[in-house]
Amino acid sequence: MTQMYADKTERSSSICVYLRHLRISLLVLFAAACASTSPPTSPYAVVLGIAQDGGYPQAGCNRPDCIAAWRDLKLRQRVVSLAIVDPHSHQRWIIDATPDFPSQLRTLDEVAPRANAAPLLDGILLTHAHIGHYLGLAQLGREVLGTKSIKTYAMPRMRAFLEHNGPWDQLVQLHNIELVPLEDGVAVSLNERITVTPLRVPHRDEYSETVAFVIRGPSHAILWLPDIDKWEKWPTPLESVLAQVDVAYLDGTFHDASELPGRDLREIPHPLMTETLSRLAASPLLGKVRFIHLNQSNPLLRERRDHVVVAKDGERFGL
Repeated sequence: MTQMYADKTERSSSICVYLRHLRISLLVLFAAACASTSPPTSPYAVVLGIAQDGGYPQAGCNRPDCIAAWRDLKLRQRVVSLAIVDPHSHQRWIIDATPDFPSQLRTLDEVAPRANAAPLLDGILLTHAHIGHYLGLAQLGREVLGTKSIKTYAMPRMRAFLEHNGPWDQLVQLHNIELVPLEDGVAVSLNERITVTPLRVPHRDEYSETVAFVIRGPSHAILWLPDIDKWEKWPTPLESVLAQVDVAYLDGTFHDASELPGRDLREIPHPLMTETLSRLAASPLLGKVRFIHLNQSNPLLRERRDHVVVAKDGERFGL
């Protein structure tokens, strides 16, 4: 009888966690549906890509699924990025300038067209100096857009990297970009309705620090965390940050340790999806999680599984 009661309690707990998870997912889908039927008036964020730095398919991939994706644009996935939009002020920001920047900017122009004489972007917020997160800055230079003083928010080492290494230093010298300092844990006001707070996270910081961002609007908050080594290395407990936001977009690079045979995952550490799911399995906080930054080896980039929510390119969440 005791075992039967324990089994029943465990099933009830699992159902509650699943329903909380479902509620958050439905909230995101409802927000996306509303956004598609009427113009939003409150600030919102829109996902512009969910893949790891190399995108999907990655260069040189000749697996059957990659070949199918080379042939069918609908099967491809862009590198992870997030746009922040305030329809009231007609302002637009983007987190990270990826190799897919031209396509992502085009999507943003379709979702939130620029007002007359408005700048290309009101700002770019950089997480770190790995190739999927800053290479798109090259599009701002004289060879392509020749922009004028696009605000580019960066941590100290990231700023120094751009100032002292070509070709990025030319963007600074020619005032294509205007570097704006960020500090760990210090909120920056993008305007009177939106703030962004960078949070230092442990990662392979060869050239710069790595940060996540907490984006707060009038009503809701989002955690955007595409890269981190392991949750255990972060002095800040993941759960304490999840408790402060409504939706969390988290590093989902690898599903499990079997994905890259012959590669030492210690050289490219990320929290496995299985680790994140296990850590939060008994917590209602799991219902806030949507995975991003999926490597092309991750099977969930191509398939969906129960109780695991992968973000979708184009989804919106109101702030």
